[in-house]
Amino acid sequence: MKIDGFSRRSFLQHLGATGAMAISASNASAMGVGAIEGQATNRPLSAAQKAQAATRAQRMAWWHEAKFGMFIHWGLYSVLGQHEWALEVEGVPIAQYELMAKHFQPKPNAARDWAKLAKRAGQKYMVMTTKHHEGFCHWDTKLTDYCAPKQGPGRDLVREYVDAARAEGLRVGFYYSLMDWHHPDGARCKTDEEARKSFVAYTHGLIRELMTNYGKIDVLWYDVDWPLTAEQWESERMNQMVFELQPEIIVNNRNGLPGDFSTPEQHIEASEAGRAWEACMTLNDSWGFNRGDDSWKSTKTVVSNLATCAQGGGNYLLNIGPKPDGSVPSETVEILETVGKWLDSNGKSIYGTERGTFSWNSNANYTRRGNTLYILQNYWPGETPAAAWLTYYQPGTVVAIGGLKAKVKSARLLKTGQNVPFVQDELSLRLTSLPAKAPDSPSTVIEVECEGEPIVDHDSIRPLWQRQKVGIS
Repeated sequence: MKIDGFSRRSFLQHLGATGAMAISASNASAMGVGAIEGQATNRPLSAAQKAQAATRAQRMAWWHEAKFGMFIHWGLYSVLGQHEWALEVEGVPIAQYELMAKHFQPKPNAARDWAKLAKRAGQKYMVMTTKHHEGFCHWDTKLTDYCAPKQGPGRDLVREYVDAARAEGLRVGFYYSLMDWHHPDGARCKTDEEARKSFVAYTHGLIRELMTNYGKIDVLWYDVDWPLTAEQWESERMNQMVFELQPEIIVNNRNGLPGDFSTPEQHIEASEAGRAWEACMTLNDSWGFNRGDDSWKSTKTVVSNLATCAQGGGNYLLNIGPKPDGSVPSETVEILETVGKWLDSNGKSIYGTERGTFSWNSNANYTRRGNTLYILQNYWPGETPAAAWLTYYQPGTVVAIGGLKAKVKSARLLKTGQNVPFVQDELSLRLTSLPAKAPDSPSTVIEVECEGEPIVDHDSIRPLWQRQKVGIS
């Protein structure tokens, strides 16, 4: 969401935070002002970080294969239904906001529906908000009464979520907001050392419970380190505790340390080669349930975003915002089920793919696995009228790529298996005799087997054209 014209950097400086990269207001976080991509990544690695780096490839192997995950934002703000930042954006008095804890009464085992939907959508892991900025804990904690078992729900919602995800064979992730609008030390810890010690102990204690009481956890997704630095949060000790309790877990970069992966938010931006990353996005414009938000992404946009992430070697963490009772908005269900049906036929072009070297294409995305190139044609060319004059666009419908740096051995439509004739020279690859109507929706995938790594470099053909004299005769 936009934050009243401030850039992310301006907003953080306004709050007194430091160390942020500049990000435009249009990409500002609905989840938190402290969630900054690239934070602390230039610091020398500690011994603990080096130990974590040594196991990173093994710990993250499943995650690189998965590519697609479900984010779940659900909390007291869902009762209000005006997105997850309502407490702060609307300036609700804490004493009034607390009353929603008694009125937050989700139906039994709502998480089962989420997990089944994630499975149908082709998502391989889930990340649920265990505590958002509002400070309400979804699990049976011994450290506060402001938690689900002791308030309206009357039960451990994290337990229900974990059991549901595992029942569907999905990996389990926990989101945890460091920032806390409810705890009395959540803001004064910035200037009061005793308050800082108390709040850090509380925070570490909550994380310890999450890492101890639910079996194997696959992802810890920190968010918003306002108002403390990594040193003040004692983030090194925090992560060391996490890895001692969950040796195979992966953690993100939002507690002031680099972590295992970076987290561009509401936009897709690949990290440098060798650095894992995951773009997290909303399905409309809100993270938490917002009854008035009808800005739903189309299935074409979701598939294109998923392919763009895979193209850059990253993952796509797509959010749902359940209603107060835990039910999922019908628009969310329809979109995700459609994406899942597409993945049933075209998953080879997404799951387990590798970072590629590709020029942009306004009509298509590219992904690759080894020497196999996948062309995800979002806008089908059909029969262009120019084919009447240009043999280049014959026969039938033609999909062409300029600057493919590998010799092609074969091509086929991924959904149907139909072989596709092709012509290749130093300038281009032309896939010909394709049907006038797109064989698939929202994107048609053409699988191209090459003799070497399929690099696409449009710019490389500029000096190769046989340029003509000035004027057309």
